[in-house]
This record gives sequence, structure tokens and C-alpha cells, in this order.
Amino acid sequence: MLFKRKNHFSEQDLSSVILACKERNPQAQRCLIRQFTGYAKSISLRYAANIQEAEELINDGFLKVFVNLEKYDHSQPFKAWLRKIMINTAIDYYRKNQKWHEQVSMEGVEISDCSSDILSEISAQEILTLVQRLPPAYRMAFTLFVIDGFSHKEIADMLGIQEGTSKSNLRDARRKLQAMIKIYYPHLYQLYHWPNRGFNAN
Repeated sequence: MLFKRKNHFSEQDLSSVILACKERNPQAQRCLIRQFTGYAKSISLRYAANIQEAEELINDGFLKVFVNLEKYDHSQPFKAWLRKIMINTAIDYYRKNQKWHEQVSMEGVEISDCSSDILSEISAQEILTLVQRLPPAYRMAFTLFVIDGFSHKEIADMLGIQEGTSKSNLRDARRKLQAMIKIYYPHLYQLYHWPNRGFNAN
């Protein structure tokens, strides 16, 4: 059976590919990777410091997909299951390497509170670039809370930290992002204020 990438990948197509992947069909595995690499990349880039790190997360994530494919519940959307694996892969990578990460203090950084939508003037790629420049602990807290919608309790459980630490990391992530916007987009910083929508630390 030939497995080709399609613009419209039906549920029947997906079921056939997954079944073949469970039988360790390499062509089906390549097909699944081709079909969902873009989606996996969009998740991994939010957690990675650079494209090389993101590619490592993608490779590790798909390896976990194939190892755990028997556990996939076909009544649930495959993308949701893949998203969970990719996020968990990023968390595992962070926890494995966090002892090498230097925590950056934000003490003494004074950024005024803002309220309007400066992010509407910045492209998604530019926002992603700023997030990637955050220290790992801040990037994890910001991405998990703001982008992927986890609570501080969930983040604390996933990262093995206290809820207060998650809140503190998110607060410092916001302050550092504000500082970077002030540096890289001074004209916007003077015209707009930092948005409250979705960025509250609590």
C-alpha cells in the first residue's frame, strides 16, 4: 500500500496509516511524520530556544508517538494526542537539562504596567522570536500558561516545582518580554501599552 501526503487527510486515511504504523511499516511512519511535522513544529518552536532544539524535540516526540501508538484512543482527535506528546517531550527535555540553565534575575528591572494591544502590531514570528529568547524557566511558564492554557497547579505538577515558582517565572517572563519589546520595538513601546488580556500571572 502506498502512503502519500495529501492536502485533505481523511479520518479513514489516518486510521489506515496508524494501523500500518502499529505494524512498524516504515512507509506509513514516514507518511505520518510528513503529514504532521508542521503541526508538531508549531508546538515545539514555542518551547525551544532555536530551530535546532525544536527539531530535536520533534524527533524525540515522534519517537514517543510510535512507541506509544498502541495507547492512542481512536475516539479522540489524533492532533490532541500528538499535541500532548509534543508538550510532554518539551517538558522532559527541560527537566533533563534544567540543571545547566542559568536563572536570570529580574530584580531591579523597572517596566511600567501597560494595557493596550501592542502585540497586534508585532507578527506571530516576531513574538515567537522574543519568546525563544526568554530563559528556559520563563519560556516554559509563559508558553504553558499563556499559549497552551495550563493552570499554575498543572504547570507545577508537570515541572516538579511549586505553584508560587510558576507564578514568579511567569511574572518575570512578562517583565523580560516587556524589556525586550522596549529594546527591539521602541516606537511601539512608546505608542502602546502591554496587554493585560491573557497575560495575568494569576
